[in-house]
Amino acid sequence: MLLEDNAAAGSTSLFTPFDVFMIIFTLLIAIGLFRLITAKDRKNLFAIGFALVALVIFVVADVKMVSGW
Repeated sequence: MLLEDNAAAGSTSLFTPFDVFMIIFTLLIAIGLFRLITAKDRKNLFAIGFALVALVIFVVADVKMVSGW
């Protein structure tokens, strides 16, 4: 009966398949940043800063996205 009510009223969830890709991209950026920071020889400060800014933007977008579910 609950499912019928939701189907009749339309779905209230804002989840889309693109949300999964956003989370995967965020994890890839975090892994890349971790590898850049833990590099033993030459540290590329520009790449670390760029990855840090990208990670902050993606984390904020993910939080906003998940709060809308």
